[in-house]
Amino acid sequence: MYLFANTTIYLGLALAIYALLIITLGISTKNQRFVNSGKGAMIGVFVSVTMAMLSMFYLLATSQFQYEYVNDYTSSELPVIYKLTALWAGNSGSLLLWTFFLVLYTVMIAFSRKMRGNPMVPYISAILLGNIVFFFLVLGFVAKPFTLLDQVPIEGHGLNPMLQNPGMIIHPVTLYLGYVGLAVPFAFAMAALILKNMDDFWIKMTRRWTIIAWLFLSLGNIFGGQWAYVELGWGGYWAWDPVENASFMPWLTATAFLHSVMIQERKNMLKVWNISLIITSYALTLFGTFLVRSGVLTSVHAFANSNLGLYFLIFMGVAVIGGLYVLMSRYSLLKRSAGEFTSFVSKESSFLINNLLLVGSAFAVFWGTIFPLVSEAIKGTKVTVGIPFFNSVQAPILLSMMFVMAVCPLLAWQKSSVKNLKKNFFIPAILAVLAMGLMIVLGMQKAWAVIGFGVIVLLFITHYLEFYRGVKARRKMTKEKIPVALYRLMIKNRRRYGGYIVHIGIAFIAMGIIGSQNYDIETMKTVNLGDSIEVKDYRINYERLDQKREGINDIVYAELTVFKNGKRIGTIQPEKVFYGNWEQPSSEVGLISTLREDLYIVLSDWQQDGKATFIVRVNPMIAWLWIGSFMIVIGSIFAVWNGKYQNVTPRYTGVRKEIA
Repeated sequence: MYLFANTTIYLGLALAIYALLIITLGISTKNQRFVNSGKGAMIGVFVSVTMAMLSMFYLLATSQFQYEYVNDYTSSELPVIYKLTALWAGNSGSLLLWTFFLVLYTVMIAFSRKMRGNPMVPYISAILLGNIVFFFLVLGFVAKPFTLLDQVPIEGHGLNPMLQNPGMIIHPVTLYLGYVGLAVPFAFAMAALILKNMDDFWIKMTRRWTIIAWLFLSLGNIFGGQWAYVELGWGGYWAWDPVENASFMPWLTATAFLHSVMIQERKNMLKVWNISLIITSYALTLFGTFLVRSGVLTSVHAFANSNLGLYFLIFMGVAVIGGLYVLMSRYSLLKRSAGEFTSFVSKESSFLINNLLLVGSAFAVFWGTIFPLVSEAIKGTKVTVGIPFFNSVQAPILLSMMFVMAVCPLLAWQKSSVKNLKKNFFIPAILAVLAMGLMIVLGMQKAWAVIGFGVIVLLFITHYLEFYRGVKARRKMTKEKIPVALYRLMIKNRRRYGGYIVHIGIAFIAMGIIGSQNYDIETMKTVNLGDSIEVKDYRINYERLDQKREGINDIVYAELTVFKNGKRIGTIQPEKVFYGNWEQPSSEVGLISTLREDLYIVLSDWQQDGKATFIVRVNPMIAWLWIGSFMIVIGSIFAVWNGKYQNVTPRYTGVRKEIA
């Protein structure tokens, strides 16, 4: 198995290098046979990396502790599902997964029926193959996944308990699919520039790939936040950890890209901006891998003892400099064919403002993330930037973005007249103000929270009006019933209404953020058996403290009966788990969740006589975070499902026939 597994890595590397060279030769000589040969080699690369993945899965599942990676991240007592997911627990395994996804994307594009005969394909393939060669070089010579130990251990070290959670089965996979997926629009953009294709055809062709990558990146962040909420026992879902930030930054810039490309398609504007955004998004995915694997910043997510940072830093530099060079070499052509804004009060302007806010948010996160490195380089002391900085900077940006999202649907393209603005915004604005007044009457005292909820109400109203007016206009023409008219309206305009669903999902997430950040309650109390803890409307009776054993793990748990407003609503058991092969215990929280709020309880400490200390939190509106996340998924899938390229054909302004 050792020889076979390592052969898959080096064979994949050799075939990837051959495919890159022969496709490049095919491009330069305009010889389709060379390109076809390279595409055949790409199939071989895919088979090789798939065999490497299956080999690693087999070694992990069967506890082959003679392999260093298996020994470091599994144990014989570990459930099979977590043995398999240990593939992405360490450096070399996660890089193998990354390489597999990158090869998968490349093969899907190269052999896509929609891309058949497209002269961009060889260029796209060559750019992606350059990425593949780099990752195979790392797997083959730096982070080797199939290294043998000198002696065979009796037992493995086991998997970090924090990774033994269903969220960690899905979180890294979705995050990597998002990271890797952003290489696809980057390759499309570079290919279009090289071919001097100044129109928006490459955007139309890559739209679905970009939305899919953005969706997976969204899912990665969502699952990561949910995992942090239930597993770490601190009551939050986002700590602005450097590695969390590394996945959030490309999400922000990719979101900006998805919005601004619509302006290019409709108005032939923002061409340089769009290319810059996709280069930035791609670079930020590489920056994220650099942070995770370099050890330059402390993070619970980072891989320990990694020496890969320098390699990724160099590769990121080459990719960014190369991308910017291609962009600048075509700058005059891009500017020559670009349109111009005609009014500041228009849909185009709202998109641009939203773009600037998203990029500004990404820059703020980037600066806060790297500031400890900058401070250490200048002053010799690493100054850590904490949660308060990020919250204080991001809160007004989020509020501004929500406002732009609220008003954008009712603005006209090109120019909105004063009459149009009054007609569209008078009633929504009045209703939003009335909603804020009602919130104050009901006892909301924090001004920014009231304003935030008011903006969200405005967003709901304006988006409702978009659906209402669309259905009304369709029924006037077709006489269809309301559900039929709504369904057919959305099917005919998947991209628009899928985007609106995503907007509503983000509004729900904003509700959860505002509620949980402004109105949460926390208390810590030590009580005897039979005593109660009272928090807000809850009475929590401490009934029992006991211990049980599951496999090699010891679990101490408390049994609590929960009453709200005098009515019994359930029993929960917060736990502290002591792992047989891991020094640090982990907390399993007790949780009762409703649409209004979460009751969140952590067993902090206990004594022999049964006295125990609990941390009790009431987290308002947390459920809306997960509801909004679900709507983002639904909206994204709706926008790309069975979508069409609208029978667009390439319109090249440069070389029309590079490959005969």
